[in-house]
Amino acid sequence: MQVLVFDTVKEASQKAYDVFKEALNNGSKVFGLATGSTPETLYDIMVQSDIDFTQSASINLDEYYGLAGDHPQSYNYFMNEHLFNKKPFRANYLPDGKNTDSANEVERYNQIIADNPIDLQLLGIGGNGHIGFNEPGTDFNERTQLVDLAPETIEANKRFFESANDVPSKAYSMGIASILESKTILLLAFGEGKAEAVKGMVEGPVTNDLPASALQNHDNVIVIVDKAAASLLNK
Repeated sequence: MQVLVFDTVKEASQKAYDVFKEALNNGSKVFGLATGSTPETLYDIMVQSDIDFTQSASINLDEYYGLAGDHPQSYNYFMNEHLFNKKPFRANYLPDGKNTDSANEVERYNQIIADNPIDLQLLGIGGNGHIGFNEPGTDFNERTQLVDLAPETIEANKRFFESANDVPSKAYSMGIASILESKTILLLAFGEGKAEAVKGMVEGPVTNDLPASALQNHDNVIVIVDKAAASLLNK
């Protein structure tokens, strides 16, 4: 696990962009993408650059259960607004939050991932150590699943909704087993609120109690953090 620490989010995001650019130049065709505030600066840099994804496919980590793709808080809407509408891909794959047949949606998404092996997977990390929406206690062998969101995840995401009651309680998420099959994993974390999770991911034991610690089992992980997120690291 390679850990790179930068003074600012902008500098860290620029380095993340460089990782994407290098992967693309080296023939990567499938990019796993993430949503939330963490990758926003990276996506802004991409939009303003000359990077060309028109021969590439994207596969997103997750989507809220129950939200249509055009809902302003859906991750489909987020990706269109922040990246896809300005940097088109050959194909974009996201879970279908409106598919109430969870067995069908899980099978569909697992097949998409199997048909499009991920070259570079972008991740954020939750304050409780989740990656995607794989909450503490998740089996590392899980693939796509319909998950119950932890109370702290709902609390963290309520700022995007009118109230905590409006935050969906479930989401479809790519599983840890699928994430670990990506050829390269790039994780971004910014701010003091992520410091404890980053420390556990990098220096703590590999445990289901902190899902991101599973990344210690992967042989090509790049962790890019700002000084605040790295503040508890010993190394």
